[in-house]
Amino acid sequence: MSYPFDLDLLRTFVAVIDSGGFTRAAERVFLTQSTVSQQIKKLETGLSQTLILRDRSSGTLQTTEAGELLLSYARRLLATADEATEVMRRPSAPRTVRLGVPEDFAGRRLIDLLSGFADASPHLRLDTTSGWSTGLGRLLEAGEIDLALVKREPSVGACLASWKEDLVWIGSENRAVEDDIVPLAVFPVGCIYRERAMRAVERSGRRWRIAYTSQGLMGVQAAVASGLGVSLVPANAVLPDHRRLTPAEGFEPQPAAELALVKGRATLGPEAQDLADFITRNLSL
Repeated sequence: MSYPFDLDLLRTFVAVIDSGGFTRAAERVFLTQSTVSQQIKKLETGLSQTLILRDRSSGTLQTTEAGELLLSYARRLLATADEATEVMRRPSAPRTVRLGVPEDFAGRRLIDLLSGFADASPHLRLDTTSGWSTGLGRLLEAGEIDLALVKREPSVGACLASWKEDLVWIGSENRAVEDDIVPLAVFPVGCIYRERAMRAVERSGRRWRIAYTSQGLMGVQAAVASGLGVSLVPANAVLPDHRRLTPAEGFEPQPAAELALVKGRATLGPEAQDLADFITRNLSL
């Protein structure tokens, strides 16, 4: 459908009515008086309606009934056009980058890291999901997240960056490990520390039992501090009320694990690459 007018014609029409004359309207819309007259004539011709009656003797204007009707629509159309122009000229909405992080990493270190990224990249919005490494891997494969930090055995696959994570055995500062069956305070199935701890106890010729399971690091730390069980955790998770267990007590040193930054099959977009570069530069264990 074609229309007998455009916004410029409507703007000139409204200016003529509001200013009460062609000369003043010309000043308002930055056109010559003759151009204003031509635009009003073009509008009337396109609509096949007289919109303005001019009394040349007095120099006054009067809108016709059709002109009054068009004026109400013209004001609404121009207001909508102005609103749309303002919205389109605003900075575009931040693009979202989706990051998966390990449950035991979702603490102060993560908050500080992500706050730094937000300050450095105000044009991006970060959507963070916490979970265990196996679950994060599935989210990557499904394309539900762009990047993930996962705990894993060293060098088991491709990654964008990796960090060595030293592991230590810990028990309560105030309670010795006396059970023949080793009580373990662990994370849920899918956590590398859990699997490492169970295999290490079995290799020592002893048995184990799950004394406490927690979704978060703080729960495991508290369980160990209270004497509910022992655990294998990253070295930076040791608290003052923990005691590092020794080979003499039957807890042999364990090889380091790996924290790896990985992506899914899809090529990283520029926003996700910005996040990957920031994490690579700024993450330290």
